[in-house]
Amino acid sequence: MKRYFLLLCFMITLFSCTRNPLKINVSTVSVDLKIKHLDVDLLKLKKEQLEEAIPVLRSSHGEFFDLFTYRMISIGGSEQENFPEMLYSFVSDSLIRELEINVAEKIDTLKLRKDLDLAFRHYKYYFPEKEIPVIYTCISGFNQSVVTAENIIGISLDKYLGADSRFYRQLGLPVFKRRNMHPEKIVPEAMYAWAVTEWPKADNANNLLSQMIHEGKMLYFMDAMLPEMPDTLKIGYTKKQLDYCRKSEASMWTFMAEQKLLFSTDRMSIKRFIDDGPYTTPFTDQSPARTGAWLGWQIVRSYMKQNKDVELADLMNNADFQGILNQSGYRP
Repeated sequence: MKRYFLLLCFMITLFSCTRNPLKINVSTVSVDLKIKHLDVDLLKLKKEQLEEAIPVLRSSHGEFFDLFTYRMISIGGSEQENFPEMLYSFVSDSLIRELEINVAEKIDTLKLRKDLDLAFRHYKYYFPEKEIPVIYTCISGFNQSVVTAENIIGISLDKYLGADSRFYRQLGLPVFKRRNMHPEKIVPEAMYAWAVTEWPKADNANNLLSQMIHEGKMLYFMDAMLPEMPDTLKIGYTKKQLDYCRKSEASMWTFMAEQKLLFSTDRMSIKRFIDDGPYTTPFTDQSPARTGAWLGWQIVRSYMKQNKDVELADLMNNADFQGILNQSGYRP
């Protein structure tokens, strides 16, 4: 009996050490998530209906309608004399009609709503005073995946048709980009975009280390919003790429330190470690891109583990990047 008791104590201790503290019960958290489908409302219109429908679309879709026409499909605004003709030219384009069919086949909008609702329940739990943005979906003809503005997230569904989509191959998109253009990436990319909007890069994020930790904060925000999601989906790595980072963490960090890169303000040096691409050029071609962001993520995770009294809101508002590193106890 004593052996069984000791084993039970060991198992309880092990569970408490490995349990993810971000996996919380948000079933009682209430959110009023609004999702509006500009793609559906716009593409159902016939030519003779379009001109009269434009004021209705602007009213029902608010600022996003202008974001869509100005920034996403670049035809200007409704004040232009030929705007109805230009909008109809977009709506009636054979490619857009093909994309409409493909989006309906590939994107489960009911599941998307459920997943976004769960993510924003977590958001409301951690940030009860903040507004929940209105989500708008659209088909943009392969323009921006996600756009944001005050209280708005716009999602271009035709950017998530699957890595094997013939459209992406015909566009000549590289494999590293196509790999993340699938429906499971919609929610993490929307939440990442919202984090960047709510907590933009601080003015003092001017060297590699500060930008690494800034990216780490954005990724940790996704840990909190999407605690059941695997890391591969959050950062957009394959399992092989994630394994590379875990095995090479110490050597990557040592390389940056020894080469005196961490405090570099050189724009190109920073881009090599932070921006997307086929791989991180200072490392091997087996490495993924954004290894600087991944290392920043591990620093922030270590910081939050070492400082259990720090709330998520405190982290997101903390621009003392050196202080976060110093208090993280980070030892790769």
